[in-house]
Amino acid sequence: MKNPSEAFELECDILVPAALENQITSENAHRIKARIIAEAANGPVTPEAHDILKNRGALIIPDTYLNAGGVIVSYFEWLNNLSHVRFGRVGRRFEENSHKNFMIAIERITGKRLPEKEMKRLVYGSEERTLVNTSLEDTMAVAYNEIRETRTRHGNGIDLRTASFIKVINKIAVSYMELGIFP
Repeated sequence: MKNPSEAFELECDILVPAALENQITSENAHRIKARIIAEAANGPVTPEAHDILKNRGALIIPDTYLNAGGVIVSYFEWLNNLSHVRFGRVGRRFEENSHKNFMIAIERITGKRLPEKEMKRLVYGSEERTLVNTSLEDTMAVAYNEIRETRTRHGNGIDLRTASFIKVINKIAVSYMELGIFP
C-alpha cells in the first residue's frame, strides 16, 4: 500500500478514522466499504463524504459523541480541583457504611458471622477510578439515549450526527434562555 489513506478502502465492518480531520472526503467516500464509521478524530469525515456514506446506509458514530469521554473525565478532574476533594471521597464512606449495615443485617437474619477478612472485602467502598469510570459510563449512556430520542423524535431519516447537533444546539439555547441571554 503506497498511500496510507488506502487503508480506509479495505474490506472491514468498522472503520475508525483517528488523529486527523478531513480524512474521508467526497474523493474517497465512494470506495469505503465499512458499514460503521466511528469518528475518533475531530471531524474526520467531511460533510460531503458524510452525505455519501449516509446515503449508502453506513452508520456514522459522530465525533461529538465518540470523543466525549476524554472531555467528560477532564471535567470531573476540573471539579475535583475546584473543590479540593477527591472524586467520591464523600460517597465512599456512605457506601461502605451502607454495605456494612447490609452485611450485619444478613448476619443477624442467618445467625452466622462472616469472617472479618470477608466482611472487609464485601463492604469496601469503590475506589476513585471505579467511580470515575462508572460516572463516565452513566454520562455516555444518558448522552446516547438523548441523541437516539432526538433522532426518533425528528424521524429516523436523520442520522446520529444530525441528531447530536440538534440536541446540543437545543441545550445551548435552553442554557442561554435560562441565563437571560435570549428572550
